[in-house]
Amino acid sequence: MWKHARDLVITRDEGCDLGIQDRVIYDKILIHHMNPITLDELEHGSPDIIDPEYLICVSHNTHNAIHYGDESLLVTLPKERRPGDTRLW
Repeated sequence: MWKHARDLVITRDEGCDLGIQDRVIYDKILIHHMNPITLDELEHGSPDIIDPEYLICVSHNTHNAIHYGDESLLVTLPKERRPGDTRLW
């Protein structure tokens, strides 16, 4: 059952970090729960644990940024260009 959910999520997200199309994961793909899981849900086998609606593909760096709050691990977008931003003085 878990493998089926995992395969659905990877297919849906096209193997991209957080499902963002231009952020393909070339290394190990992790499947992350978007909602915290309680001990009760684990003990009673809640179907939400493997529901693809609550799962998403993440890279190792994104996973660690989420859990350990290390924002420096996240991919950032380049700053938006503005007129005159290349002038030295």
